[in-house]
This record gives sequence, C-alpha cells and structure tokens, in this order.
Amino acid sequence: MEPRVIPILLLQDESLVKTTRFGRFTYVGDPCNTCRIFNELEVDELLFLDIRATRQQQSPNFSLLRDIAGECFMPLGYGGGIQHLDHAKEIFDIGFEKISLNSALFRTPQLVDQIASYFGSQAVIASIDVKQLGSKKSVHSNSGQTNEYHDPVLWAREVEALGVGEILLTSIDREGTWQGLDLDLISQVTSAVSIPVIAHGGVGALQHIREGVRDAGASAVGLGNMVVFQKPGMGVLVHYPERSSLKALWQ
Repeated sequence: MEPRVIPILLLQDESLVKTTRFGRFTYVGDPCNTCRIFNELEVDELLFLDIRATRQQQSPNFSLLRDIAGECFMPLGYGGGIQHLDHAKEIFDIGFEKISLNSALFRTPQLVDQIASYFGSQAVIASIDVKQLGSKKSVHSNSGQTNEYHDPVLWAREVEALGVGEILLTSIDREGTWQGLDLDLISQVTSAVSIPVIAHGGVGALQHIREGVRDAGASAVGLGNMVVFQKPGMGVLVHYPERSSLKALWQ
C-alpha cells in the first residue's frame, strides 16, 4: 500500500484555522464546507485537532463533530479536550474512527488502555508535539504551551508501551513554515518504535512527503499549509495533491 497523506485540520471554536509554529493563526474556513471539498477530492483520511479545547479546559464540541461526520465520507480522527472514556465513546458513536490524545497522555495515561480495550489500539493516536530548546528537543503539551521536559524518543517509547496504535509526530518549530519536515527527529522516533508514525510539521512540497517516508521512515505524512493555501504568502485554497503526483513519489 502507498503511504497515507493526511490533511491535518485545526479547529478553533467552530472554524478552521492554520497556525505557524503553534502561534499566529489564519482563518481558513468552515469545517463542513471544507469536508465537502475533500469528499470531491477523494481524500483517504482526515484528522481534526481542536487547538483550544484543552487549553481552555473545554470538552469536545460534539455538535460540531456531528456536523462534520455527517458531511465526510472518509475515515475521521479527532483530538482536543478528551478527558475521559465517555468523551471517547461519544466521539466514536458520532462516527469518528480514531482518537488523538496529547495532554491526556500526561494527566490520565490510563485513558489509553480504557479506549483501546473498547475500540482497539488502532483507534488511539498519541500526538507528540516537539520543540527545540537550546541543544535539546522537548515534548510539549497543551497546544504547545506546556513543556513536559520529556525526550521525544523516550516519550515515544513510553506511549507505545501504554498501548497506542499510532504516533502523530509534530515539529512545533517547523509547523506552518513550508520549510520541510524535521527528518532527524522523525528518523530517531521511527527507529525507536514499531508502531506507525505520521510525520507532521513543515511540509511545503511533494518532495518533503517523499523524504518523510523514504528517508526518515514515517508510515504517513500529515499536511497543513499545503492543503489549505495556494502557495506561501497566498490566499486560502482547499486542495489536495493529484493522485498521479503522489503515486509518482513511490515509483
């Protein structure tokens, strides 16, 4: 099978936004309208992340998630504000197939086993956000606001041991920059774990997708800017790479 190329869509309140290094954001549009476009483009999978829910100690916006699930014809994942098993159950009942956990991995690590026991490990994604601090990289939570003082490679091994089925690995320093993935970080993590890793943060060209998979060992690549903007410095345009272009990456 060809590696997955997954749009990573950021929710803020009831809108889609795109951030740069987890900071300054640009309004992208309405989530449901965006889903309709991705339906037409036959995208294989979407992952929605609410970047305010945990920071503001809010529960997931279930009403919005129902609207999204009602529009989308592809597998869906969601992360943000998930604090206990009942939250996860409701999200799965709505029609989502994967749950992404970030801050909860530090606060309530037992939640991984609880969700996996009901829905299987493949339904749980560990979201690991990494920031360069001096000569070292450190894992952050709470939408990048809290330094957890964990080495990303060691933390990846820990969350794998908790029972997650997949890792979403995001470079905060590269996110929204179009400058390419942090291949060194990705290589270190993929070499340390046996579960799939979604490389995310910095993709700005098709070649970056190839590098994340072929050079760094990722199983999938997450796209942000590249699927919501025309080009660097230009306006919003929801799109997706041509299938033929993606296929050519692996030939």
